[in-house]
Amino acid sequence: MREKHSENKEEKLKKKEARKEAHERVERKSSRRNSMLRFFFTVVGISLEIGLIFAGFNVLNDKYEIISILTRVAGMLLVFYIYSKPKTSALKTPWMVLILVVPVFGILMYFLIGLNGATRKMKARFNEIDHKLFPILHQKASTAYTLRKEDKSLQNLSGYLMNYSNFPVYQNTDVTYYSDAAKALEAQKEALKSAKKFIFMEYYAIEDRESWAGIEEILKEKAAEGLTVRVFYDDMGSIQFLTKSFRNRLESEGIHCRVFNPFFPGLNAFLNNRDHRKITVIDGLIGFTGGYNIANEYFNITHPYGYWKDTGIKIVGDGVKNLTVMFLEMWNAIRSNDIDDNDFSEFFPETNYQAHEKEGFVQPYGDSPLDNETVGENVYLALAGISRKYLWFMTPYLIITNEMTRTLRLAAKSGVDVRIITPGIPDKKMIYRVTQSYYKPLVDGGVRIFEYTPGFTHGKMAITDDKAAVCGTINLDYRSFYHHFEDSCLIMNKNAVFDIRDDFEKTFAECREVTEEYRSGKSRAMDFGQVILRMFAGLF
Repeated sequence: MREKHSENKEEKLKKKEARKEAHERVERKSSRRNSMLRFFFTVVGISLEIGLIFAGFNVLNDKYEIISILTRVAGMLLVFYIYSKPKTSALKTPWMVLILVVPVFGILMYFLIGLNGATRKMKARFNEIDHKLFPILHQKASTAYTLRKEDKSLQNLSGYLMNYSNFPVYQNTDVTYYSDAAKALEAQKEALKSAKKFIFMEYYAIEDRESWAGIEEILKEKAAEGLTVRVFYDDMGSIQFLTKSFRNRLESEGIHCRVFNPFFPGLNAFLNNRDHRKITVIDGLIGFTGGYNIANEYFNITHPYGYWKDTGIKIVGDGVKNLTVMFLEMWNAIRSNDIDDNDFSEFFPETNYQAHEKEGFVQPYGDSPLDNETVGENVYLALAGISRKYLWFMTPYLIITNEMTRTLRLAAKSGVDVRIITPGIPDKKMIYRVTQSYYKPLVDGGVRIFEYTPGFTHGKMAITDDKAAVCGTINLDYRSFYHHFEDSCLIMNKNAVFDIRDDFEKTFAECREVTEEYRSGKSRAMDFGQVILRMFAGLF
């Protein structure tokens, strides 16, 4: 009798769990449908606003000759202004063409998104937070001196990052490289379980499904224990996955949640600048970053584009301070009506950590579209400049400036083995066509191109000469270089550099090299559609 009662109880529990799972699936589907509806109506709303303004100006131009003349004069003056700016021609030329060909539309779009961004008020908020945060970071003179003694060229690159992005270089830091995002996620969960004081998570995209569910359970438990737990995500990156109900649920569980730059109808000059960073910080001691977001496809739970190749790193030790500053900057600067941190000291504890690997250097760094310093692109250019044997890249998108193309070609012509891995199965077909349009000028200069045949490569990495590598969120494209908030990590003379090299070599073996096909193939010349797409790729 007792056994029968026990079996009935187990059956009831199983049915209850099944009902709960079914209810959650319905909620997730409903949430995703609502998210896509919000995205659709927002796009329609913004398009209508732009269309009405455009139509209104056209009516005025047709009705009043003086307005038509003033519009053309304004267009010419704006073209001269754009031409005078110290930016790459790949960004300036499409705006100049658009304004000259369609003055009203071109002027309107330039003031909306061409100015790359933020209002004075937004920049002032970031400056205010940065003046409080960055003085917390100190460059140890002994570390810079040791790096200089070991490798002057690497010290020059590191010094650039310190001087122009304000992020120091560290010793006393261990780095673990993950060639598979699923392994990185498991390591991340284990690290989250060990948290004692606080957890910060900042991601471009979060999907409220299996990959997130395991993390949320841990975060909920840690919040219940009294830890400070914060989640921060980009609204555009997560709009197809999340709604306000997600934020409300996290808040009800004691998890503080904020959203970067909400996507809604309105002529918002800051709309084009997104938070593309992927950062987790645990107790100021452990940090994670890399190419992967928290969504099922990144961990091959789903396979929309074949096998998804993504990478990441775990940082333990002093270097985590840089990631902590990046998170706190975004968390505190985004909205003026939030309750922000007055005292940052609790997030920079003395850890007395002793790194297992005594050699080498680690320098996590961030890039911002607000300071007009293209840190992400400059690091890649600098790596090309110091390469003597090889320089390898992995990127999901290849949409680069003339300066980057010329630099990579020059390195290859100088005898450096320059290779780039791109996807074999694209996630965005139009962007993929633009990516392929860059193959021929590169291979003509000696660069080798490899397409990853199992599926989609989303890792953002570079490595040179077995001595330096970068792993983070920065693609070889305009959006990462000029429009997004990004992060990455420069790793020098560490064992992780060799792990990254080994993964590159393994990945090359899984690729199809298309170098000769694009060097000799007559059909590989750009078609008209690619010419148009490439010409205006820098606009958005």
